[in-house]
Amino acid sequence: MKASLKTNGRISASAALQAVTRWYESYNPVDKVKHWLWIIIRAILLIGICFIILYPIITKVSLAFRDKQDMFDSTVVWLPRNFTLDNIKLIFGYLNYTEAVTNTFFLSLTTSVLQLISCALAGYGFARLKFRGSGILFGVVIFTIVVPPQTIMVPTYLHYRFFDVFGLYGLFTGEPGVNLLESFWPFFISSALAMGLKNGLYIFIFRQFFRSLPKDLEEAAYVDGAGILKTFWRVMLPNAVPAIATVMLFSFIWQWNDSYFVNIFAPNTTLLSRMLDLLPGAIRPEYVGGISHTSLYLNTGTLMGILPIFILYLFAQRYFVESVERTGLVG
Repeated sequence: MKASLKTNGRISASAALQAVTRWYESYNPVDKVKHWLWIIIRAILLIGICFIILYPIITKVSLAFRDKQDMFDSTVVWLPRNFTLDNIKLIFGYLNYTEAVTNTFFLSLTTSVLQLISCALAGYGFARLKFRGSGILFGVVIFTIVVPPQTIMVPTYLHYRFFDVFGLYGLFTGEPGVNLLESFWPFFISSALAMGLKNGLYIFIFRQFFRSLPKDLEEAAYVDGAGILKTFWRVMLPNAVPAIATVMLFSFIWQWNDSYFVNIFAPNTTLLSRMLDLLPGAIRPEYVGGISHTSLYLNTGTLMGILPIFILYLFAQRYFVESVERTGLVG
């Protein structure tokens, strides 16, 4: 092309004219306008959607660091005029924050690990082990997703209030059962037996993921002499990292935010969700000019409740997005 444009080191006038003509013919101002218009509209939509999603968080952050005087200042919208940490210090004591976060983290992490193990085994069994009635049992698993937990509240409460295994405890001791309430044992037992919070969904995720893996992996393991459990542990589970990440994050976050089962099994335990439920009654309202400062404290408490989850998401969001895409939960 350079040879065609140059003649003895100079650009040929005809070649330059042809190049300009081709550029002019390919240039379509209408297409350019459409292209940039679509970019502007898309940017406005994304910014608007992000603002709608982040608006509650932004509001809570603004109120958490706002002094009481700013409640009467109409010029204060987002940025506090009088920055203060008094709201956080006050709510820190109301929530018994250190103990509540420690207990909630321990409970959420332990139940997540137990649910991960039990649901992975159940999902692998439904995906790879064919037996009579497996379809009916899997239908029951799906049914547990749509059944509200309130419908089985009474038998669940009585089960752990008088906990017994096949009546053996009552047979040997004469007592009606062991009281497991006001402890974490109801959460641990339910999670270990794949009957905890949202376990039906976790089993479904593992089943769908294990079904997508090629059977050649299992057949090769069987040829090498591995059994079902060894194949699951050494071959299938290492390839299920996306499903593991999804279940682990879902399980941890849902248990962290759960207040229903916490109020049933451990109504007097210091857990963050329970302390947040008690926060409105614990706050002593202060009225100045007919306006209460309670909203400052409630928004601060909510912000402190979601702060650990927000920090966790900052470090795990890449793995979470990848795991959700690979497990087929989108689309």
